[in-house]
Amino acid sequence: MTSTVRAGIRAGLSLFPHRHLVVALGLGLAVSTLWAAAASYYLVFHDEVLARFVSRQSAMQFAYEERLGILQRALDRSAAESVAARGNVESRLAALIERQALIEKRQGLLSGFGAAAAGLDGLLPAPVPVAQPAPRVQKPFPTPELRMRGEDRAEEAGRDTAGRLSRLEDALHRVAESQSRAVAGIGLQAARSAERFRDLIARTGLSHARFDAQPSGVGGPLVPLGSDAFESALADAQRQIDEETHLRRVAAALPFRQPLPGELTFTSSFGARLDPFTRGYALHTGVDMRAETGAPVQATAAGRVTAAEHAGGYGTMVEVDHGRGLVTRYAHLSGTAVAVGQRVEAGAVVGFAGSTGRSTGSHLHYETRIDGEPVDPQRFLRAGAQLVFAD
Repeated sequence: MTSTVRAGIRAGLSLFPHRHLVVALGLGLAVSTLWAAAASYYLVFHDEVLARFVSRQSAMQFAYEERLGILQRALDRSAAESVAARGNVESRLAALIERQALIEKRQGLLSGFGAAAAGLDGLLPAPVPVAQPAPRVQKPFPTPELRMRGEDRAEEAGRDTAGRLSRLEDALHRVAESQSRAVAGIGLQAARSAERFRDLIARTGLSHARFDAQPSGVGGPLVPLGSDAFESALADAQRQIDEETHLRRVAAALPFRQPLPGELTFTSSFGARLDPFTRGYALHTGVDMRAETGAPVQATAAGRVTAAEHAGGYGTMVEVDHGRGLVTRYAHLSGTAVAVGQRVEAGAVVGFAGSTGRSTGSHLHYETRIDGEPVDPQRFLRAGAQLVFAD
């Protein structure tokens, strides 16, 4: 029994290595089968896998290129907006500088009005300085990422620049309006002054048209003025100033001054009166003023001496021609201080009061004549009393 068992055990032990071999062979066969299956699958589905791989790569490339296109378009748009904004700022700034130059030119025109503008200096505005554009520094063009990060800052800077330009434009607009008001004020002042002189001339019985100069030898192309408010106001003011200047010169040429210094005392008026010698009515061709012998007698307007001699009932007389048919006479003088043909200015001493000729005592006989006809001198003296003369 024992030997039989032992023999069976030996037989079983002898078979044990063959079982390991069978297992190993089975595993190898399984691996080979799997490899063959995988190889067969790869060989069978190789083209489909490759196609899917290529498709995925193409889709990724297309998406990448599309994003690059979006970024490029954003970059181009940013560049265009930057160029447009810079061009707009530069054009606005150039317009401001040009307007500033125009305002400075107008300021010179206003100052050139002389005496008419002198009384309105407080109304003349100061130009608002316009900053010159700063030199541009060329910088690398920003990438879309940089632009996106600095977009808010750039927009804020753009708004700040636009705000400053708007404030400068508003300031220059206010200056331009102020200049228009100033020149209109100058014109109004000149018009009022011209009306005053026109009224004074009318009180003498003369028309200012009598003294209007007739232009000769003038011409040139017609260049209409613009319709700008300042230019219109300037043209109107210039007309008023020219008219006022002309009337001022006319007034300066009229005998508006007193022939005697101090307060005048009239002893006989112009017109019909009882003659002191005949006691009958006669025409008194001037006015008589009380004056001490030797008192200086002054020319009442500028002119040229046409007589300085004894003239019958006038006694010693000086006659001054003021032009345009206007003459003044100073009679009963004790002596003369001028000679015939001499040019005298208003206020110049032409002689000395006395009682020569047909006179009852020391006084001044004063006449004004227009085109040879005597007129009441008090027309001129009353009008002249409203003027202040610069001696």
